[in-house]
Amino acid sequence: MPAKRILIVEDDVPLRRLFRTTLALAGYEVEEAGDGIEALHIVENNPPDLVILDLVLRVLDGVSVQQDLTSRATTAHIPIVVVTGSTIDTEQLPVKCVLHKPVMPDELLRTVKECLAAAPVAGT
Repeated sequence: MPAKRILIVEDDVPLRRLFRTTLALAGYEVEEAGDGIEALHIVENNPPDLVILDLVLRVLDGVSVQQDLTSRATTAHIPIVVVTGSTIDTEQLPVKCVLHKPVMPDELLRTVKECLAAAPVAGT
């Protein structure tokens, strides 16, 4: 079975590297985006199996990215793990997986595994 592909959307470079290293060592294929617009281009060209999404991003915020992804039939099935250090009320977002910064590597891996396991199959 091929490795699951995960897109990390995070503008904090050291944190993005930590997430990348943690996920790569666990056997995931990882792609990165530093802002929301870059993330949407990546998803459009090669949809990942899961998106790790910071809510506070420059250029296009994570809430807008989440809304765009869940509104399109071709990407609505992709599970999103929201990662935030802000006071945004994540209860109002239609996502099941939320992590609050600071995020420990074991917490990240556990959440990614749970979200991938609970995700609907594309096209169903």
